[in-house]
Amino acid sequence: MAYVSEWAEDKNEKVRRFASEGCRSRLPWAMALPKFKKDSSLIIPILEKLKNDDSEFVRRSVANNLNDISKDHPDLVLDISKKWYGKSEKTDRLIKHACRSMLKAGNKRALLLFGYGDPTEISVKKLKLNDKSVIIGKNLHYSFELLITGEKAQKVRLEYRIDFRKANGKQSGKIFQIAENTYNPENYPFSRKHSFADMSTRKHFEGEHRITIIVNGEEMANRSFEVKR
Repeated sequence: MAYVSEWAEDKNEKVRRFASEGCRSRLPWAMALPKFKKDSSLIIPILEKLKNDDSEFVRRSVANNLNDISKDHPDLVLDISKKWYGKSEKTDRLIKHACRSMLKAGNKRALLLFGYGDPTEISVKKLKLNDKSVIIGKNLHYSFELLITGEKAQKVRLEYRIDFRKANGKQSGKIFQIAENTYNPENYPFSRKHSFADMSTRKHFEGEHRITIIVNGEEMANRSFEVKR
């Protein structure tokens, strides 16, 4: 880590990025670092050095490093995020990317940090699917209405989750983003589609699936449908 601290001040942005990548606790391209997963405080001084780096290439790595840490120590990352957020446009983007897993998981502290409040005056109506089933390789088309009540505009993080049927018959959910915006009190129609084409990273299986519309971390409406060949 003494060497890593030196690398974090190198003139070459690739070396500075390596300083962050090299101490990530949950590397996607190498073995995990159990000691750092247990005690992430070892990593923070490196990230402090790099958080305002001129290179987005480096700052992106810092965000990914924090996202790794959030899976073991969410409160630590939220404390850091609160301290860094609002200081500059660079760090604001960094923190938003770093908190992505917590935002998807509906973490209340993360949502509040970015202004996504209690959605008591927000509702989802008339969730409809064009068909009760979708063929693998085709698209699922769905629509709904987002209703904003009350007297004030609301900052909204709008997502949907698909509970996919896996090869073993169990379901596993994945969340996808629809929109992030501020909406005045009104009714907003949405119409979207989701592809069920097989990819190298996701294979589809026959059986019951479910789509759920999520607003500011809260599940608002859902429908079941069948996937067929």
